[in-house]
Amino acid sequence: MHNDICRTKIVSTLGPSTNSKSIIKKLIQSGSKILRLNFSHGTAEEHKKRVKSIREITKKYGYSVAIIGDLQGPKIRISSFKNKKIFLDVGDTFLLDHTIPKFHGNKKKVGISYKNLPFEVVVNDLILLDDGKIQLKVLEIDNNKIYTKVVIGGTLTDNKGLNKLGGGLSAKALTKKDKEDIKLASKLGIDYLAVSFPRSAADIQEARTLMKNAGSNAQIIAKIERAEAVMSDIVIKEIILAADAIMIARGDLGVEIGDDKLIGVQKHLIQLARQLNRTVITATQMMESMIDNPFPTRAEVMDVANAVIDGTDAVMLSAETASGHFPINTVQSVLKICQGAEKLPCMHISKHRLGLKFYNISETLAMSIMYAANHLKNVSAILIYTDSLDIALLTSRITSRIPIFYFSYCQKNLNLSTLYKGVIPIYIEKKQMELNNIDDAISIIKEKKGVQKKMIISLL
Repeated sequence: MHNDICRTKIVSTLGPSTNSKSIIKKLIQSGSKILRLNFSHGTAEEHKKRVKSIREITKKYGYSVAIIGDLQGPKIRISSFKNKKIFLDVGDTFLLDHTIPKFHGNKKKVGISYKNLPFEVVVNDLILLDDGKIQLKVLEIDNNKIYTKVVIGGTLTDNKGLNKLGGGLSAKALTKKDKEDIKLASKLGIDYLAVSFPRSAADIQEARTLMKNAGSNAQIIAKIERAEAVMSDIVIKEIILAADAIMIARGDLGVEIGDDKLIGVQKHLIQLARQLNRTVITATQMMESMIDNPFPTRAEVMDVANAVIDGTDAVMLSAETASGHFPINTVQSVLKICQGAEKLPCMHISKHRLGLKFYNISETLAMSIMYAANHLKNVSAILIYTDSLDIALLTSRITSRIPIFYFSYCQKNLNLSTLYKGVIPIYIEKKQMELNNIDDAISIIKEKKGVQKKMIISLL
């Protein structure tokens, strides 16, 4: 039983490759119970159609699936070129200027989306384009114009992202487009809202307020992708505590802090989120080669496995499922990798909050039940028969090989719990739950979930 269940969750991004209802159904059945709408791409109508398909599938087959609405945020980009792309040679001079119109870029110059950039860079700063593939050194700043020298060259195409090494750009986390997308997210009834490029807890609180004003109680995911966010534990702890979950967005974060620092930061963020009783998603280029290939590289296998060993609740697929040629293969590959990593002995030991006092009765209960389950022989399942979402979350913070079955009559809570590591949500009628008949719940997990007839620990 334990070998069959994957405790780590898989987030799949929907896009042109996964628009059809049949493909969405296969994604869910292959193991991806969290689906992401990327508001950086697609129209409102396209997102509405995807949500409609998800809801129809979940209703027909009884699945619990969480939907993430991911805001674009203040992504700073270059504009477009006359011929769609150019090639920059090392040593070339290249001008960045927000007054250059669209489609007027060439080998010498291009427009940018951020008017304040000339005021936020200085001579010798490094400007990174296209996730750091192109690097420019600032030579001179003249009003709107930023003159640079190409340090690392290559092909540059339209609308690529722009970062400054070390961060420090002051663009606000929530743009006008984001605020409109928050209204759309509320209408769609999404479960999680992902906020891009937050610099502080205030950005998360603003997003939560806007979401509530739009009529939604969606939980908030803070995407960690700015250098400023990880410069001190004080700032990052405030951001994590203001959110319900975090996403380690390794693309922009890695560009801003450098790949050498990203290794330790990923591990630290996962550890910190779990200590603070928040869920964590590890994202960006997890299975990048599978956009075009049916099998992952060995490096990708190890990357996903290491994220699992670090303790991530979920791994996220972006272009791999949104626009890749093998979306179902990719999810199935991730599932197998996660299952393989979860068999390691280190995945069955927890030191979560050992030696610390608890100030919350729910956390005390969760710690007690998980400690008992981990140390008793022949425990095949943990059964949470209470509508408390907190208990489901808190039990999932403690490393264990044992599956946690969470029974609830609240579909919203069940959807949210799909992000919690090791938690398997099961719907039960309210009347049936009020009878407090634990035997019915035990029968369900034995018959439908294949739990062996060993010891089952229940929390009522």
